Amino acid sequence: MQNFYYLCLTFTRMDVMNIAIVGSGYVGLVTGACFAEIGVNVACVDVDERKIEMLRKGEIPIYEPGLKELVLKNQKAGRLSFTTSLESVLGDVEVIFSAVGTPPDEDGSADLKYVLQVARTIGRNMTGYKLVVTKSTVPVGTARKVRSAIQEELDKRGMDVEFDVASNPEFLKEGNAISDFMSPDRVVVGVESEKAKELMTKLYKPFLINNFRVIFMDIPSAEMTKYAANSMLATRISFMNDIANLCERVGADVNMVRNGIGADTRIGRKFLYAGCGYGGSCFPKDVKALIKTAEQNGYDMAVLKAVEAVNERQKSVLFDKLSRAWQGDFSGKTVALWGLAFKPETDDMREAPALVLIDKLLKAGCTVRVYDPEAMDECRRRLGDTVAYARDMYDAVLEADALLLVTEWKEFRLPAWGVLKKAMRHPLLIDGRNLYDAREVGEAGFEYHCIGRQ
Repeated sequence: MQNFYYLCLTFTRMDVMNIAIVGSGYVGLVTGACFAEIGVNVACVDVDERKIEMLRKGEIPIYEPGLKELVLKNQKAGRLSFTTSLESVLGDVEVIFSAVGTPPDEDGSADLKYVLQVARTIGRNMTGYKLVVTKSTVPVGTARKVRSAIQEELDKRGMDVEFDVASNPEFLKEGNAISDFMSPDRVVVGVESEKAKELMTKLYKPFLINNFRVIFMDIPSAEMTKYAANSMLATRISFMNDIANLCERVGADVNMVRNGIGADTRIGRKFLYAGCGYGGSCFPKDVKALIKTAEQNGYDMAVLKAVEAVNERQKSVLFDKLSRAWQGDFSGKTVALWGLAFKPETDDMREAPALVLIDKLLKAGCTVRVYDPEAMDECRRRLGDTVAYARDMYDAVLEADALLLVTEWKEFRLPAWGVLKKAMRHPLLIDGRNLYDAREVGEAGFEYHCIGRQ
């Protein structure tokens, strides 16, 4: 009986899918952990030896709700492993996801050097069929470059090995990535062959058993879909921020306007919230990259250029409101900031509005005290001791002349107004996310300013 058990176990391991995911950053790690959760054997590969060693020890280098538990569970089950060598796992896998970084060049275009390095490594070492799937956000035409890089390496070796390339852009929201992956509203896949389509269907079918929402298309369309989606969301944000700024000047309330237009089913309510600008690793980079792609193809993306300009201006709106409240006199002032990450439920400060605000406050001569539930270490890494780090939200406001809400974390939603007023030197609150009720804050004795409301 025991021999039968081990025989079954052996055949099960032979039959299960084996994949590699190159790049163990945010996208790669979430993707790997989620595929492992549905029974796939996943090897996560990264050239950063320190990061791989951390992951092997069960230490997660990024903050994402639920990710650590998922990684530890599947690591213990033997379905999730970590290595610095793609070559060492290449012979065992049929599908390789490339989830390496595509940082923006100085001109805004996406830098593909890491994507092409992965492709060349595969071409130099593959001996049997592979499906190479680009998960990173890349410009239209990247799959063609990946195919050429792999083929060039095969030609150098004199090898005739079948392979396919595919595009599978991610649509994960930081702070909700596990849920997004496990229960996607859609999965976009660009393929060129039936074999690639069958493999990708096999991989994603367990997530979408009752409602298979994989949208297959040609590869250039899949590559464009990612940029178009993020650019549309960024456009909605900048549009509402523009409307909010005008609302203030004409005496309208942007929240009422949002409710009015959001009730139109053609428009909907999502991403219509006014605030102090968008940030993060996706929207700013993807808008810039799409503008650059258009320029390289002789087209001017006028709308997206305006979206980017509005967003950059909006990142200064809290400083401008504070400057008006103080009539330009920042001397000897202490400012408290609630929130540093570009959005709640993440420690990501890339392109965060808080960075622009802090820079302006420091240049104006202010003392800046900051608190964020998750991004304090990231802020220390970026800004060092140029700001004061508070123990909690109430410690941040001690002797402050103004409080600026930058990120709408849940713990900031219902503060003890009496405690705040006693702790602060002056009860001035500037709400960068329209989180509070103006009447309630006013009755608590605060001078209150927000976005797009009187």
